[in-house]
Amino acid sequence: MSALKLHNAMWPGLVGKGDEEGQEPAISLERMLDLTAAAEVDGQKYDGIDYFLFLPHTNPEASDEELKEIADLIQGKGFDIGSLVAPVWPGTVGDSAMGTEEQREKFLNAVKMACRIAKIFNEHGARKRGVIRIDSAEFGVEKWREDAAANTTIIVNTFKEAATIAADHGERLAAEGEICWAGMHSWKDMLDILEGVGMPEALGFQADLAHTYLYTLGYNAPEHALVQEDYSDEEFWPAYGKMTDALRPWTIDFHVAQNDGEVHGAGSHDKTGKHCPADDPNGKLDITRCAGYWLKDYAERGIEHICWDGCMFPNATLENADTWNTILKAMIDVRDAHGQN
Repeated sequence: MSALKLHNAMWPGLVGKGDEEGQEPAISLERMLDLTAAAEVDGQKYDGIDYFLFLPHTNPEASDEELKEIADLIQGKGFDIGSLVAPVWPGTVGDSAMGTEEQREKFLNAVKMACRIAKIFNEHGARKRGVIRIDSAEFGVEKWREDAAANTTIIVNTFKEAATIAADHGERLAAEGEICWAGMHSWKDMLDILEGVGMPEALGFQADLAHTYLYTLGYNAPEHALVQEDYSDEEFWPAYGKMTDALRPWTIDFHVAQNDGEVHGAGSHDKTGKHCPADDPNGKLDITRCAGYWLKDYAERGIEHICWDGCMFPNATLENADTWNTILKAMIDVRDAHGQN
């Protein structure tokens, strides 16, 4: 198995963008590809991109020919396609995995659409690796807390159905641990979901450094906090090891990111882990060291690439070429330290 491939995400051009108050306009797929293609550090460029399957980048109901044209565009910029993001949220195709039967059916339809697109990209030859990402699409934890056990069971059952769909298409789903999504808002609750589904060959975990850092602080689940905000290094690393030891066996997709300990968001996607530039002076994470906790034995879990997530960066940051070079350097450091198999 070769060294880990380095991917950039396309969804920072979409997530948190829009025409609501305080939002900036979306950045087109082609512009995001061009910004990624321009990055280079010591002769190394990005190998591929991870891709969000929704408008304005992609119509999830696009024809086979339209999807092949998108694959041509991405390949033409010099990139492979990796992990895909299913449009599971209300306002896209899907709806809450914890909701009514009708809402859950919408969620499963979004997974079916993603599997269809994955098959087209795979057969085209543009998609070489990766999983399909989901979350519970139930924003916030208040409703979940009304009956945590019952609501976790509903999410588990939805995810089981989704995992069966994915397996039937030769795909794997990765549930992203992000504190804003019900049932996935703490490391312990996330583990309950993964173990409840119990289909590791079809549904695993996607670890994002920015989001999982807030797991250690127990931001949306103080009862599961592993450190307090004024922690010392001597306290942090054992706590980080406890979290990663629990979730790493399930981890099949990995996001390199930085976090300053704050939550952030825009529009309907708020109160989530704040992604910061790789060199942010307020960043709390030793990116390379933290990545090593997640990437131990990565090949055994089928991980072939890592991806940067700069979700909800301001457009000015995304349009700055230095942003992508700094990120690429951080990813090279992770790969060189932990990703040579």
